Amino acid sequence: MTVNMSKGQQISLSKSDGQALTVVRMGLGWQAAERKGFLARLTGPRGEIDLDASALLFADGKLVDVVFFQHLTSGDGSVRHLGDNLVGGTGHGGDDEGIIVDLRRVPVHVQQIVLTVNSFTGQSFEEVRHAFCRLVDENTGQELARYTLTGGGHYTAMIMAKVVRSGNGWQMTAIGQPSNGRTFEDLLPDIAPQL
Repeated sequence: MTVNMSKGQQISLSKSDGQALTVVRMGLGWQAAERKGFLARLTGPRGEIDLDASALLFADGKLVDVVFFQHLTSGDGSVRHLGDNLVGGTGHGGDDEGIIVDLRRVPVHVQQIVLTVNSFTGQSFEEVRHAFCRLVDENTGQELARYTLTGGGHYTAMIMAKVVRSGNGWQMTAIGQPSNGRTFEDLLPDIAPQL
């Protein structure tokens, strides 16, 4: 059963039988918003938008590794990006980009993994529709949680969620903090208060 998350909501990453999840996929999907009026006549009804998913690994509040389209695997191999999608388009169901996290292999000093999405091509989220971040049990394919970006806004990035070590397990928190920037580096000042 999927949990539709709201901003600030937390969920435990344990299975219904109480066992911890081992491998999760964080998926990102989006569509370009339909253009209307004069702009549509000039450029066509839809433009392409290159959103990028990133996973930032933190230990003691410091960035120790990052997985994104130019660095597809963390140094320890526990986090893996499935590849860059330059145009999006799925929006409603499947993922346009995905990041796999083997929770058993994440080094013990890594306490948080922050998930971000940014518009590499610089369009604002006013031009994006049906954007979502979801968490899937990679072993069963079951969707566990979904955070849907509602509205739009004149910003180019979103700090979507974080996965935090909690005792012997993990929990996910929907953040939904708008930001601006084309790369994960641009988002670091806005990520710091979320840690």
